[in-house]
Amino acid sequence: MAVQAHAVPARAQLRQWAGAALERDAEVTLRIVDAPEGRRLNAQFRGKDHPTNVLTFTYGEPIAPDMPLAGDIVLCAPVVEAEAESQAKSMAAHYAHLVVHGMLHLQGYDHEADDDAQRMEARERALMTQLGFPDPYAPAPRAA
Repeated sequence: MAVQAHAVPARAQLRQWAGAALERDAEVTLRIVDAPEGRRLNAQFRGKDHPTNVLTFTYGEPIAPDMPLAGDIVLCAPVVEAEAESQAKSMAAHYAHLVVHGMLHLQGYDHEADDDAQRMEARERALMTQLGFPDPYAPAPRAA
């Protein structure tokens, strides 16, 4: 872990969430970073000068169908934690969603086109339900 945040889930929990989203073998590094590193990576690889919640890096296509995928998933702890708070979600639910989201990206899911986004979101919803979490795309409850 590259950052010590008070709400970062345990490694076993992160592994469980990542494993639930796997549809094929993969070798994945899951890294949790602070805001400066998240900003640097987002600027370097996406041209956006701010930290983002999750980045997925895929390392080429396997040369044979039975070979595992390879990649890195980077979560920016301060962004994840701020989003969870602002969206009135539990920290565990938001971390789980972003791990699942990153793992799906690693496996080729995307959300640029509407059809692709619907497919990816449906898969995320199903996985989050399977993991015992609420729908990550449900509207946040309104304050009284």
